[in-house]
Amino acid sequence: MDPIIITVIAAVVALILGIIGGKTLFNKNTEKAIKDAEHQAEQTVKDAQTKAETIKEQAETARDKKMLEAKEHFLKLKTEHEQKMLQSTQKINDGENRIKQKESDLNEKTQLAQKQVQEYEQKKNNLDKQLEVVSIKQEQLSKQHDEHIKRLEKVSNLKAEDARLELIEAIKDEANTRAMAHVQEIMEEAKIKANKEAKKIIIQTIQRTATEHAIENAITVFNLESDDIKGQIIGREGRNIRALEAATGVDLVVDDTPEAIVLSSFDPLRREIARISLQRLVQDGRMHPARIEEVVEKTKKQIEEQVMEIGERTVIELGVHGLHKELVRMVGRMRFRSSYGQNLLMHSRETANLCSIMAAELGLNPKLAKRAGLLHDIGKVPDEETELSHALLGAKLAEKFGEHPSVVNAIGAHHDEMEMKFVISPIIQACDAISGARPGARREIMQSYLERIKDLETTALSYPGVEKAYAIQAGRELRVIVEAEKVSDADSERLSFEIADRIQKEMQYPGQIKVTVIREKRAVNIAR
Repeated sequence: MDPIIITVIAAVVALILGIIGGKTLFNKNTEKAIKDAEHQAEQTVKDAQTKAETIKEQAETARDKKMLEAKEHFLKLKTEHEQKMLQSTQKINDGENRIKQKESDLNEKTQLAQKQVQEYEQKKNNLDKQLEVVSIKQEQLSKQHDEHIKRLEKVSNLKAEDARLELIEAIKDEANTRAMAHVQEIMEEAKIKANKEAKKIIIQTIQRTATEHAIENAITVFNLESDDIKGQIIGREGRNIRALEAATGVDLVVDDTPEAIVLSSFDPLRREIARISLQRLVQDGRMHPARIEEVVEKTKKQIEEQVMEIGERTVIELGVHGLHKELVRMVGRMRFRSSYGQNLLMHSRETANLCSIMAAELGLNPKLAKRAGLLHDIGKVPDEETELSHALLGAKLAEKFGEHPSVVNAIGAHHDEMEMKFVISPIIQACDAISGARPGARREIMQSYLERIKDLETTALSYPGVEKAYAIQAGRELRVIVEAEKVSDADSERLSFEIADRIQKEMQYPGQIKVTVIREKRAVNIAR
């Protein structure tokens, strides 16, 4: 039974028992008390009923709520299930469509393959027929060939073997001729490629070393007492500096460097003229375009006189007489030219003295050799630029001004650009190389020279099988001695190439370095 009903019944029973007990115990109670009790009982019953109805309504509400939640959960699960089923159905349909497409493709490929097989069978049948025809024709040709050979043997009175030998000899001669022509073509092509590669290597070498030479030999720093003078040198709207650059052919670089101006030009004579002219203008204080042109002209005349004086003093000191005035002037111009950091005039004087000593030792004319040694580089200081090399240009100038043919030939041949026709020509070449190759002669200080020599030897010693390594000829040649037991002749060639390639990639050096690998096999026995 419902707890509420039980509660109500219990209350009623309790009320009845209370009434009976009240009658027994309180017989004398007044009617009012009975009515109050009855009214209270009625009220209690009403409250119980109200409470029971409220509890019943709450229970029904809770039940309805649970039912509603259950329905919502069921609908949600149903929706998710339907979505999954829809997705599965879609996947199945997609799979069926792909399978149908593949089946269609396979059917098309099968039909195509069957068609190709039919075509191949047809072609095979045609080829078989053609082979039969060819076989018949070959038999006919073979018979005709035999008959033709027999006829030729009758006509020429030669057997087939003799004719075949004569034909082979003729083919050999023709093949040799064609082979020689082909070899000649290959050699010519190789020479052209070699020239291109040589030029490329020379250009790369120049690029690697030219920057340092350009900095050393293309600028002169002109010091100023104060930066206020820079404005005077530039002039109003740059008139003074433009006039100075136009008159001297030198670029003036005026930047933030304190108390200094840079004079830039590859011609050292022009830089010297610009330096002296600028020095005079700064000291004088008067600076305008007309004054600049006047000072530059005076400086040029003075420099020309100085050049002539240097040339005359040089030829007198060396004891070279009878030189044309133009050649004397060119000798003086060498004072303002350098080659690899070596002053050209000092190099020419040194070469002239070496040539004189060597010629005297060989019993030749030392004066003629000294003359050729002094003039061998005059092609480096021409008045006008030409496309000729300095050796050929120097020979042309020497011939123009009446020098002896042996001197002309020695000048033109000291870089193998002209055939050597006189005995003193190789002497000039050797002495030129000696003067340029001795340690400290060209642009390097002794410390850097020694470091480069050490690096060369260390590089060679790092390879397995190398026993000793020596850098000779002022670092222009590297001789590597290897152990014969560890390094073969073929390995020696490979080692020479690898060392040269590594030096070219990792080191900085002027000119070129020759790598010579020496392998010596010694057989030692002792007689007792």
